[in-house]
Amino acid sequence: MLIRDKSVRRFGTRLLNLPCKTAGYVRKTLTKEHDTAIVNNVQDRGGEKLNTVITSKKAILETSRKLIQENGWAAISIRSVAQACKISVGSVYNYFDSKSDLIAATVESVWCDIFHIPDGRASFSRFTDCIEWAYESMRRGNEKYPGFFSMHSMSFVGEDKSSGQELMAKSWKHIQDGFYMVLMRDEKIDQGVFDDVFTPQKFVEIICSLIISSLLRHDYDCSGIVRMVERILYR
Repeated sequence: MLIRDKSVRRFGTRLLNLPCKTAGYVRKTLTKEHDTAIVNNVQDRGGEKLNTVITSKKAILETSRKLIQENGWAAISIRSVAQACKISVGSVYNYFDSKSDLIAATVESVWCDIFHIPDGRASFSRFTDCIEWAYESMRRGNEKYPGFFSMHSMSFVGEDKSSGQELMAKSWKHIQDGFYMVLMRDEKIDQGVFDDVFTPQKFVEIICSLIISSLLRHDYDCSGIVRMVERILYR
């Protein structure tokens, strides 16, 4: 049975194909904090509830990350994610217009998960501490999401290489901004190191380039780069 979700405005008119013989209604609510799709009273003719689900974009992305961990990128599709979330395919389309959109959002979500700063470590006292954290995060990320770095660097979806590169650049821009903030707060740095040519921003760009190079080589030993940075910054 096809049920039209009239509340979906930003994605235009869409038909939700719910896997049931008799359905109640589908209602989508948008809150300021996060989007939440609510599926109410989905029943068969016998009155047995087949699906009463409250799901969100965040929950869909969490499920997508889990699928990647267990089965790799090939496991990600609109249908497989919907099945794993126990929701209709149409519910996934409420948030993602295509498989490429879903994968792109999942990639960004994986980057955020890998470089998430745990509670209690909201700041670093030294710039080198930040570098060590980044390498440790990459090591753990490679274990948690096998093949993610290699797959992402070669374009996680072959037909959409530019999007993959843009997502990687966007993710690393946030990380680079964080590195710059740590550098500016490090009181132990020799202030005479930088000048109009060798600026703090340029230094951070160089360090991030080295880190990305290590990431793509699956080299998680930061001892060399830490020693180099110590000799440059802490005279």
